[in-house]
Amino acid sequence: MNSFFQKIITDRVLRDKKQLSEGETYSPYELAKAYREFKISVLGFFRDITFISLGIASAVFGLKGFLIPNNFIDGGATGIALLIRQLTGARLGLMLILVNIPFLLLGLGVIGRNFAIRASLAITGLALAAAFVNLKPVTDDKLLVALFGGFFLGAGIGLTIRGGAVIDGTEVVALYLSKRFGTTVGDVITIINVIIFGVAAYFISIDIALYAMVTYLAASRTVDFVIEGIEEYTGVTIISSHNEEIKEMVINKLGRGVTLYKGKGGFGKQGHTEDKNIIYTVVTRLEISRLNIEIHKIDPNAFVIMTAIKDVKGGMIKKRRLKH
Repeated sequence: MNSFFQKIITDRVLRDKKQLSEGETYSPYELAKAYREFKISVLGFFRDITFISLGIASAVFGLKGFLIPNNFIDGGATGIALLIRQLTGARLGLMLILVNIPFLLLGLGVIGRNFAIRASLAITGLALAAAFVNLKPVTDDKLLVALFGGFFLGAGIGLTIRGGAVIDGTEVVALYLSKRFGTTVGDVITIINVIIFGVAAYFISIDIALYAMVTYLAASRTVDFVIEGIEEYTGVTIISSHNEEIKEMVINKLGRGVTLYKGKGGFGKQGHTEDKNIIYTVVTRLEISRLNIEIHKIDPNAFVIMTAIKDVKGGMIKKRRLKH
């Protein structure tokens, strides 16, 4: 292995796991395993950057190509920014940042520092693109504007979430309020959007508010499609011969609780079976990308089953934020 890469891997991976005594060196196996973990982390990082970049591009196309030229609005934080722009004439890029600042501060406490940094960069990227990218209106047909503006904006939000960030902070405040008041995340988002559409109907027009509902429905359905499910929480079952390492990773790295139960794995014509500990945990959809990367580092052949969960009650998931 190249000495430069070996030094990077030693500094970034191995020193946090094992402190060497004087004269001791890392074995070739330890170096190879650390190199594999480092490679997975780097590839995961660039994959997330790609998703976030594509998400920003799609959202800007929806905004500048459909919604803004026709004075349409959407739900969520983006809808609030569009509404303020129409009522006051303020710049959209500035409003996107200002509206999302409270949500980002909540995200820092609810989910974690790494998420807040990623979300801040994604929202700043969207604001800059909205300020400096000029696109010709695609159509002025109101129904097409509502449907396709919502589609591209929703695709942008969904791609960004798959990259481990957000460009619309409504979901973060919804997670926070659901913990404080015992409601579901979906209920909180619905209440926020009802307020936005009500203000639009009063100050602009009922037609704009009704089209905004169509835009929001198109965006929300597209988000669901892009990230494969509307669930705020995902139940994850992990079957692996490295179950002890994965259990420690979920508890210590992600800060999530796990449930272990006994099972038997069967395969082959002779029906061979073996006892296994099966791991079950629950994470938010914003944490799925990180969990998959960490599992892949330990066991790329792990059998992982993800199940949609509408909401959860009790346990650790609403009490402890994701560790970084």
